[in-house]
Amino acid sequence: MIKITLNQILAQNPCASGWAKILHARGKIEDEQLEQCLEDCAVPYELTALADDEPFPLSDALVSNGLDDAIWALRCLPDYNRIWRKFAVWCALQVQHLMTDQRSIDALDVAWRHSEGLATDEELYAAWAAARVAALAAAMDDARAAALAARAAAMAAAKDDALAADSAARVAALAAWAVWAAWAVWADARDARDDARYARDAARDARDAQKAKLKQILDVGHWEDD
Repeated sequence: MIKITLNQILAQNPCASGWAKILHARGKIEDEQLEQCLEDCAVPYELTALADDEPFPLSDALVSNGLDDAIWALRCLPDYNRIWRKFAVWCALQVQHLMTDQRSIDALDVAWRHSEGLATDEELYAAWAAARVAALAAAMDDARAAALAARAAAMAAAKDDALAADSAARVAALAAWAVWAAWAVWADARDARDDARYARDAARDARDAQKAKLKQILDVGHWEDD
């Protein structure tokens, strides 16, 4: 099980809303204080000073704060950098079927191998650059789903570790959005009300799958293939 402390989160300058939610989940602030922090978009120093070094399951943050904040919190733990990189690639792989350019697919393969130490930084950078070109080409062709999926692949294959950390949450969001976009493109000829429902359901299902995968990772403490 992957655990984290409030002080480890605080050291990475969390956003006010996310920090207030995790403080509330850990029993550090009351409901009224949480509401005030969210309304003010700020957490008073005296509340921040309540942070401690008691480890707790990071999966708790997935429940209290949601997917994006849990992924962000995982980057606070450098010992698990390979795990969040794999998760970023895994998210992009869920929409691989939307990628029409082989360069995007190849970038995912290189990014995965890099996370396992089987590809060099130079190979990763080359794959990132190629995927970025593919994303731009898709965008120019107005292929919305392909462009989003290719962009997700490019971000997953980011050369710089810090950039890749920031990219993990974006890849997760883009993966869900790419599915939504694919449905939106496909559904142009269908009834508008049904289109919206199908698109919404597809995006929700993608998000649920990402949450389930991340919870599995956090619970077992290491990467597990499906």
